[in-house]
Amino acid sequence: MTRSDGEREVELRSGDPARRPPNILLIVSDDHGYADRSHLGIDPEVRTPSLDRLAAEGVACDEAYVTAPVCSPSRAGLIAGAYQQRWGAHWFDDSSMAGPGHPSLAERLRDVGYRTGYYGKVHYGAEREGDRGAPPQHGFDDSFYGLAGQSMGRLNYLHHSDAAVADYGDAAKAMAVQPMSAGGETVEVEGFLTDEIADRAAAFIAQDDDRPFFAMVAFNAVHNFCWQLPDEELEARGLPKFEDWYPGASEYLDWYDGAISPNLPNGRAYYLAQLELMDRQIGRLLDLLDELGVGDDTIVVYTTDNGGSHCNYGVNAPLRGSKYTLYEGGVRVPFLVRWPAALPGGVARDGLVSSMDIAATALAAAGGDVDGLDGRDLLAFLRGDRGAVRDELHWDCGWQWSVRRDRWKLSWVEPGSRHAEEIRRVEHTEPGDGLRLADLESDPDERHDVHDDHPGVVAELLAARAAWRAEMDRSSASRG
Repeated sequence: MTRSDGEREVELRSGDPARRPPNILLIVSDDHGYADRSHLGIDPEVRTPSLDRLAAEGVACDEAYVTAPVCSPSRAGLIAGAYQQRWGAHWFDDSSMAGPGHPSLAERLRDVGYRTGYYGKVHYGAEREGDRGAPPQHGFDDSFYGLAGQSMGRLNYLHHSDAAVADYGDAAKAMAVQPMSAGGETVEVEGFLTDEIADRAAAFIAQDDDRPFFAMVAFNAVHNFCWQLPDEELEARGLPKFEDWYPGASEYLDWYDGAISPNLPNGRAYYLAQLELMDRQIGRLLDLLDELGVGDDTIVVYTTDNGGSHCNYGVNAPLRGSKYTLYEGGVRVPFLVRWPAALPGGVARDGLVSSMDIAATALAAAGGDVDGLDGRDLLAFLRGDRGAVRDELHWDCGWQWSVRRDRWKLSWVEPGSRHAEEIRRVEHTEPGDGLRLADLESDPDERHDVHDDHPGVVAELLAARAAWRAEMDRSSASRG
């Protein structure tokens, strides 16, 4: 007897252990600006029809956050489903993947029968091939990736080969042209990396295998080198070709400082082109799911690793700040979830959500173990069956920290911090200084510091911060 759609939805929502677990496609972009989605209508030049489709067919979380305003610790927290401070990861200089005692999402899903694949940028820290941070070492059966920690956090969009390394010479590391890896083995790629990442992911998804799949697709778009576009795309958009490396570049404080805001002509146009081309490949993956007949039974999550960067021409409006800062523009991100078989479409939810929650939500849907996670299962929240899953979140980069509880956000930046000064000079953004309190309900763009007006709120948030910090320290000490 054929089940009706309603009967099938009830079965899925009931958590029936006899049902087949859903496939999971997790898409993580790089430095995508909060405002840069065309369905928001903030910038008419933005074209993201595939992300618009995800929003129309799924649930958008309007108060979603990452665990850090920079990529390495943020990515570490996401894949582990936990605050990365538990293993001592705060900023670029101390970030790493959690050890085997804290299983990754891929390891946990593999334990309950999933086949797993990773495609794209890896940057949990300074890992090398064979380290735990490499995808084959933390639960991925199939993989195609570049270890960005070995190339100043970047991946070139067009060149990854021994010939490119020879051509670029001393600039090869800065220009991130080293060969890629597939399952730990070197592979050369001369072509547009966004397309290659999607090609590899599509091949994995389409494999003839009865097991449910978990595919993590980590585009390097829209990170540094936004001008690196295929010649045909430059021509179609009327954009000039910009040289990657030129005499005198190494004299800059950071070599690319002369090629980014405010000095790169057409910078925003290059960025939007990279965004559109990534969006095109996301649409291709969504179409593939439908062609294979598994679209309804696949959870698709889209987010990014931190707020948009002024250097990369991302826009975070109406939020203040950017990547590197603990203002909303540094840590509040796009977050879209589609699962047609179990979730409504075209709705937005208010309430604090974290990238840590992706692991808990995926595991709950898959029937896996969620013990030891800081993330929360979002399924009932996404369906609209319950309210927010938490009222408090914490951030800690060592030299700056923040805590949000309900409408209040207390933040601190170490006065005179060398990190803060480097960010001002090199990254063209302002992290702030000292203690500040924002009422996000009345002041969502954090323009007014009201900590002198609310000493009781400040005291409560300082106490919450101290308790959370003590827990992180105990956890880190216990892991050695």
